[in-house]
Amino acid sequence: MAKSNIIKTAQELLAKGKGILAADESFPSIKKRFIEHNIVDNEESHSAYRELLFSTPEIEKYISGVIMFDETIKQKTDEGVPFPQYLSYRKIIPGIKVDQGTTQFRELSDEKITLGLDGLSERLSEYRSLGAKFTKWRGIFNIGKDLPTEEFLEENTKLLAEYAFLSQKNELLPIVEPEVLMTGIHTSADCLETTSKVLSIIFKKLRKRKVLLSGLLLKINMIVPGDQSEEKVTPEIVAKNTLECLIKNVPKEVPGIVFLSGGQTEQDATSNLNAIAVAGKKMPWKFTFSYGRALQNSVLRTWAGKPGNVILAQQIFLKRSRLNSLASLGKYHLSDEQEEI
Repeated sequence: MAKSNIIKTAQELLAKGKGILAADESFPSIKKRFIEHNIVDNEESHSAYRELLFSTPEIEKYISGVIMFDETIKQKTDEGVPFPQYLSYRKIIPGIKVDQGTTQFRELSDEKITLGLDGLSERLSEYRSLGAKFTKWRGIFNIGKDLPTEEFLEENTKLLAEYAFLSQKNELLPIVEPEVLMTGIHTSADCLETTSKVLSIIFKKLRKRKVLLSGLLLKINMIVPGDQSEEKVTPEIVAKNTLECLIKNVPKEVPGIVFLSGGQTEQDATSNLNAIAVAGKKMPWKFTFSYGRALQNSVLRTWAGKPGNVILAQQIFLKRSRLNSLASLGKYHLSDEQEEI
């Protein structure tokens, strides 16, 4: 895949009215969610759930790509078709999460650094051979007293830039995901300040590493208060603050920004995306979603590991995908939530 093909993949993922399904939960994450719904946590149930999502009828109308986990990209449908091949048949682009989670940054530190650079080139080559066209790497940043620290910002953003460089070198489109976590009592102003600082440093690192900015996507949090904050914000305020942050810090060469839901409710994530799309129509970037929980919470609760619930769960997944498609176009209304599936 030449540079032109990486750019083409970016544009295909940003197809009008489509977004990306983040189905890349790690073993600890999916175990936690399965236990919450009394679902048996094993490889077979993981595969059954992924197939439920991937085989949902008409999902290709609203989903352009899927980010998978290492386990998932190597699994197959019940009929024996590898998941990447199955998604490609449906004109949905296969992608893969390539970071390997986080670990404590320093002894007694409250910050967590991302793992995964060791052996990354070899894994990228393997994933490409399995059918992946794009990759994702997540770095997390806390807001708190004296957090994030300057040393941590330097190290974690450096990892994101190195990942992006290696991904492009291995002919895969990188999705760079610096997530400023929603956890905490911080305000929208705190989130704006920290996210701006993170983005500013990241793009300096990306340029220094000579990463092709037109050949990457940015996956970023919206500017929202902490989940324990008393501050209340409307979607319009979220949009105003988010766009202010992006205008200040994201180069125009970046073709698109795919927002993460980051612990927002399904409805909040959709409403806020819609407001950003409406207010950001004249911005240089395309905006869409790359949601995990905001597409899957109701689906997982409905499925509950029972084969008899698959069809209803798929109908709910299709509805949430369609509503977020409308939101990415600035055409979503709260009344749409009441439509029958």
